[in-house]
Amino acid sequence: MIISVSAALLLAIVVIVLLRQRAVGIGSAVACSAFGFCLASTGFAPAITGLLHAPTGLVSLH
Repeated sequence: MIISVSAALLLAIVVIVLLRQRAVGIGSAVACSAFGFCLASTGFAPAITGLLHAPTGLVSLH
């Protein structure tokens, strides 16, 4: 758990730096993908999933 949170934090910093430098390319795509995979393995995954599903529930026509 500690390793996955540390990796998620490190990759978050990499993503922020890439975005601030306006670097668009394969590096930023790989960093964002890796960040997503690491974030999904942390304890934050259920909260993020809930935040992403809440707006879709409002828009849903069901």
